[in-house]
Formats: sequence, C-alpha cells, structure tokens
Amino acid sequence: MPDRIDSHQHFWRPARGDYGWLRPDMPALAPLCRDFLPADLAPLRAAHGVGRTVLVQAAPSEAETDFLLGLADQDDSIAAVVGWVDLGWTASAQALQRRAAHPRFKGVRPMLQDLPDRDWIAHAPQPAVVATLVRLGLCFDALVKPANLAGLLRFVDRWPDLRVVVDHAAKPALALGWAADWAPAWRTGMAELARRPNVWCKFSGLLTEAGADAARQPLTTLRPVWDVLFDGFGAQRLMWGSDWPVLNLVAGYGDWLSACASLAAALSPEQQAGFWSGNAERFYGLAGAGAP
Repeated sequence: MPDRIDSHQHFWRPARGDYGWLRPDMPALAPLCRDFLPADLAPLRAAHGVGRTVLVQAAPSEAETDFLLGLADQDDSIAAVVGWVDLGWTASAQALQRRAAHPRFKGVRPMLQDLPDRDWIAHAPQPAVVATLVRLGLCFDALVKPANLAGLLRFVDRWPDLRVVVDHAAKPALALGWAADWAPAWRTGMAELARRPNVWCKFSGLLTEAGADAARQPLTTLRPVWDVLFDGFGAQRLMWGSDWPVLNLVAGYGDWLSACASLAAALSPEQQAGFWSGNAERFYGLAGAGAP
C-alpha cells in the first residue's frame, strides 16, 4: 500500500470560538460542528495508506494557527501546517518571521472566497508581507471560487517567485451543471493559471461542490474536472487531498480515495507517485522532496 500524503485536511475544536462559518443552526453544517482531531483521522489514514498530511487553517486567526502548530508538535503525521496571517497588515511580516521558526509551518491561506471584494488579492496585500513569504520560502494556498480567478491571476503575475496552489481546483460549482455561468470563467481562469509554472493545484473538495446526489456517481462527476486539470497542470503540479472532515458531508474518506485512484490509474507509476505524495512533498518542501 503506498505511503500517501493527504495534501489538504483540517482539525478543529469549535469551542475555541473563531470558526465563524461553523454554524450549528445551519442543518447542512451541523455534522461538522464538533471536535475533529488527530485521533479521529488516524484510523482512516491507517486503513488507506496515508502516512502524512498537510493541516490547513479553517479560521482567519493567528490563534488558530498556533493551535494547529501545537497539534503538529504532538503528532508526527502532520507534516506541514498552512496557517493564516492578515496579508493586508504590515506587521504580519514579523508574524511570519516568528512562525517560520517552526519546522512544520509551511505557508498561509487567506480565506479569499469569503471576502466581499472578489479581487481583494490583486490589490490589498501589503507588498512587504508577500515579499516575506517569498524570502522565507513559504507557500500560498489560494481558497478561491471561479469569480476570484481573475484577481488571483494578477496576484500570481506580480509574484512569480511565490509558490501558489489552488485549493479544491477553485471550487467549480458542479451542482449547477456545466452549462451555468461559472464554467467558462473556471475553464479560462484555471487554464491561465496553469500556464504559470509557480502555480499548482489540489484535487480535493470537489464532491462537496457537486452535492450528495452527484457524489454517488463520483467518476462521472469528477472526470470532466480531472481532464481539464490534468491537461493544464500535468502530472507534476497536481496533488491529491481529501478536505476531510468537510468531505464527510457527501462521502467517506475511502470513497473519495477510491474514486481518485480510478482516475489516476491510467498514469504511469512515476506520475501516480507524484499525484499521491511526491508533488505535495516538493511543493511544501517536506522531507524527502526534490527541489520545487
């Protein structure tokens, strides 16, 4: 069984108080409104050959980043932590400097999809903060939707030395169907981003965007997305992630992994190794990785 790396998962403790989106009064989110911690994921990792994970922020607070780094100190399966700072605040450069001293702090993720200004990333970040990311060799996870892609492209072009990964393939609105307005913007935006060699993509979170009904036919749902992403990013810049526990809303960990394995089955052994682990190693600079 391969030693896979889950390039995108979350842990949280809602009682900490900074997960504003985790609302128990919303029935669709109620299953997520409890603690999800390393012991909950451990049996799933063991069952499916996932040796290491990249733990990604889920709250726009530096306190949550400290909480995640604390979990990483206690659990060696957490190979990397992607945290949060306010990119629009000059003092965040010092915050990055401090956190970069932790060997598993590998990057940041602003929650761009939730901001009212869909082009915020193109004009609002402080240049000194982004320059600090580049200087420290940290990465940038882009949590975006199709409407954010034009602004993200301008940001990427301004910072060609910053490693950027598009989370959840920019959340194509699969539940609305390919004839809806999101599709042309998504296809164009992802193709343009894929032409930039510093941009990578996570194959994660897609069944959540499709909905529970479509998740029952995962290959039919995922194949068009896979074809677009593989055509653009190739086998060298596409990495597998689960988006657990959000994944639980529509599918099980094993169901998602099996669907992805079916899609990746046509790849060469070397390409499969990249998709399952090697690309995440190189992007985040994990132990055993070659140069990104």
